[in-house]
Amino acid sequence: MNSFRFHNPTQLIFGRNAVDQLGSNIAGYGKSVLLVYGGGSIKQTGLYDKVMAQLRSAGMAVHELAGIEPNPRLSTVHKGIELCRRHGVEFILAVGGGSVIDAAKAIAVGVPYEGDVWDFCMRRARIEKALPLGTVLTLSATGSEMNGNAVITNWEEKQKRSFGSIHAYPQFSILAPELTFTVPANQTAYGSVDMMSHVFEQYFSKTTGTPLQERLCESILQTVVENAPIAVREPENYDARANLMLCGTYALNGGMISVGMENDWASHAIEHEISAIYDIAHGAGLAIVFPNWMKYVYKERIDRFVQYAERVWAIERAGRTDDEMALAGIEATRAFFTSIGAPARLADVGIGSESLDRMAEEAVRFGPIGSFKKLGKDDVRAILEMCL
Repeated sequence: MNSFRFHNPTQLIFGRNAVDQLGSNIAGYGKSVLLVYGGGSIKQTGLYDKVMAQLRSAGMAVHELAGIEPNPRLSTVHKGIELCRRHGVEFILAVGGGSVIDAAKAIAVGVPYEGDVWDFCMRRARIEKALPLGTVLTLSATGSEMNGNAVITNWEEKQKRSFGSIHAYPQFSILAPELTFTVPANQTAYGSVDMMSHVFEQYFSKTTGTPLQERLCESILQTVVENAPIAVREPENYDARANLMLCGTYALNGGMISVGMENDWASHAIEHEISAIYDIAHGAGLAIVFPNWMKYVYKERIDRFVQYAERVWAIERAGRTDDEMALAGIEATRAFFTSIGAPARLADVGIGSESLDRMAEEAVRFGPIGSFKKLGKDDVRAILEMCL
C-alpha cells in the first residue's frame, strides 16, 4: 500500500425529503445565488418549485442558468461566469446530475479567475479559489456531488477535458433518492455503468497489499449489480434508488475507496474523445470501451482479474485456467451491461471508424495514459478498433 493523504470537505445530506433542508444549509453563504439546472425536468417534477421555496426562505436573490447540456459546453460555462459577475453572485447551486454539477464547478472556479476557465482543463493554470457551491442530486452516476472533479466539452474544438481541485468540492450535497424516481431506464443504466467504471479505474491497480480497498471496491460493484436491474425495472423502488445513489457517490468521492492505490483512468480518457466528437452519453461510451480495455490489458495483472471474476461475479474455478477465469469475468461484465440496456459496440450508437486516428491522438495529447498498462496512440487505436 502506498502512503496517502485524504480529505473530503463535502457534507452529505441523505434521505427522503432531504431537499427540505436546503434553506437551512444555504443560509450564511450570502444573499445572491446562481441556480444551475438542465433541460427543464426539474420543473416538470415539481422540484424547481421546492428549491425556489427553500431559497426564498433563506432570503436569497435567485439568478438562473438553465439548459446545461449532457456533456456540458464551455460556451454555457462562459454564460454562467458572466451572469455571476454581472449580478454579484455569492453562491452557486447545481440541481441535476453530474453534467449540471460539473458545469457549476467550472463556473465556480472561473468567476474569480482573470483568464479563460478552459486554461484549467488544458493545464495552463492552477485553480487557486472558487465561489462556494452546493448540489441537489437528481441522477446517480458521476460522484461529482462529493468530489472536486469536473469534465467540460469545448464543442467548437471537439475537445473534452477535465480539471480537479480541492476548491471545487461542494460545500454540501443533498441526496434524496426519490428525486431519481423519474430518471428514464436508459439513463439509469448509463449511470450504473458510470459508477461501476469509476470503481474499475481504481480497482484494477498494480498496487499490492490493499485488501481493504479491494473489498470496498468489490462491495460497490456487487451492490450496483444487485440494484441496477431493480431500478431499471421498478423506477420507484426507493431502496434500489437509495443504494445506487450511495454507490455513485462513494465510487468517486476523492479516493476514499482506493486510498494508497495507484489508479488508471485510461478508459475515461478514451471515452472522453468519443463523446467529445459524437456527443453520446458518457455511460454509454464507457459501456463500450471498458470491456475492450479489460481484454487488452488483463494479462498485465491476471490475478486481479481472476479475483474480480471470483468475488464480484461468483465464477467458480471448475477447472478453468487463470486466463479463462479472467475472460469469464470480462464477459460477465459485458453481459451485465447488455442486460440493463447499455450498448456494446460503437456501431450500436451509430459510430464508425472515420475518427479513430483523431481520437487516439487526442487521448494521449499529454502523454501516455493509464497506469495498469501504459497506453500510447497505437494502443488506444487498437482498443477503439475492438470497440467497432
